[in-house]
Amino acid sequence: MGIEIKEVVTKSDLKKFVKFPFILYKDNKYWAPPFLRDEIKILDRNINPAFEHCRSKYWLAYKDGVIAGRIAVIINNTLIEKWKVKKARFGWIDFIDDENVSRELLGKAESWVKENALEALEGPMGFTDLDEEGMLVEGFEEQGTYATTYNYPYYPEHLKKLGYEKQVDWLEFEIKVPEKIPEKIVRVNNLILKRSKLHLLEAKNAKEYKPYIPGFWAIIEEAFEELFGTVPLSEKQMKFYTDQYFGFIVPEYTKFILNENDEVVAAGLTFPSFTQALRKAKGHMLPFGFIHMLKAIKKPSTLDFYLIGVKKQYKGHGVISIMMNEINKNAIKNKIMVCETNPELEDNKPVQDMWKQYEHRQHKRRRCFIKTL
Repeated sequence: MGIEIKEVVTKSDLKKFVKFPFILYKDNKYWAPPFLRDEIKILDRNINPAFEHCRSKYWLAYKDGVIAGRIAVIINNTLIEKWKVKKARFGWIDFIDDENVSRELLGKAESWVKENALEALEGPMGFTDLDEEGMLVEGFEEQGTYATTYNYPYYPEHLKKLGYEKQVDWLEFEIKVPEKIPEKIVRVNNLILKRSKLHLLEAKNAKEYKPYIPGFWAIIEEAFEELFGTVPLSEKQMKFYTDQYFGFIVPEYTKFILNENDEVVAAGLTFPSFTQALRKAKGHMLPFGFIHMLKAIKKPSTLDFYLIGVKKQYKGHGVISIMMNEINKNAIKNKIMVCETNPELEDNKPVQDMWKQYEHRQHKRRRCFIKTL
């Protein structure tokens, strides 16, 4: 029968689309499975508010009648307008180690992009910068995280053979939690807070963050504005991602810094590692997935950094150091040994400079590929 490419049209097709990695990575100990429910929400045109300004198509590749690959292609009009580029994105790309499969999948994607008068295809990227992005090119024997994808080493090799080149890379670091916070750092942090008339939000539960969520998103929008591939979020999208992330907030590891008017000037969103819980849940929150997630929250062994943002006027004032040390203080108390950073653009030196004061290692690298059509 050979290779056949079929468009995802029905709900049944979409379920097959999101379930394919569970087959491909069934025995892989580094892959962190997503929740199927969350994947469907992101890809469903009737749920994800990104479709107010995006178009997409999804395809499955069949080899001899068996699913062998998948790909999503996104045309984001907001991205095109902001960056003045005629390009589309591909994401949710997975395939068996068969060059005929990857060639047919990407060939179908490229044809649709050209039909829409666009000139390039880049990826892996999502609808926004908050979706999973980048293809792993280093660190194939490192644990995956809830916020990132995993892929086999042959993926980038296939893309290179098909004419895709490096556009940008993201780096990830493993940070060792210090044994203690030096008294000097504590004194300096307290002095910064006092002089700048700032204070930490002393939240005891997720509900107490609610009044500050609009301020949080304002900071993230400002901090990410000039970074590669970012697009402004609509209010509906902010609510969409709030529902996705803030339900798992643990106050010990999520720190907001407020000014004298109780406005958010800096925020750090950190979660306990959910990797092992996700494996045990096998893609389902019910009936037992939520129990594994709760256990991960109560007794974490690792922390995952998600989002860090600071208002421009407070950059270089030491507020990030204050947030980091508050998180470290609680990590030390709870005997957590290491933290995983989220992917950071390789030229984002200010962020990477933060890790120099800690014992760390750069253990993963992700790449956005691009092909001119």
